[in-house]
Amino acid sequence: MRLAAALSHRADLATRADALAQRAYRAALTQEGTTPVDDPAALLAEHEAVLAELEALVVRINLTNASTDVDGVPLTAALARRDTLRHRHRMLTTLAEQSTPRADRMRGAELRMLPTIDVAALHAGADRIAKQLRELDLRIQEVNWTTELG
Repeated sequence: MRLAAALSHRADLATRADALAQRAYRAALTQEGTTPVDDPAALLAEHEAVLAELEALVVRINLTNASTDVDGVPLTAALARRDTLRHRHRMLTTLAEQSTPRADRMRGAELRMLPTIDVAALHAGADRIAKQLRELDLRIQEVNWTTELG
């Protein structure tokens, strides 16, 4: 199985575990004299089985990530870099949005709000980071599709 397929399967298992949990929560109480549609004990057992499969898969993914390189850098380091770039991008774009005066003043009677930071520089930085993020993400995806799961 390719790493990319394993990542997709991991997401499916996590979604399935969440759905089973929600169904069990809903079936945990019922009105007297009625029977719940689902058996919460059976759902709990199925949830445990899904989590065991998920845990084993995550271990294999993590071991594969640790032993795989992206352009001479361990995949785990590339993933950490991608996460950091995402946080930086989010900070710059949100700060730029918050620093942009809004046209919601009524009749101009309120005080004008002025940015306290260079909004154009924030946008330029966000654009630069977005490009780095796209390039790195593309390389990570290429490696994911060409690497066999360990």
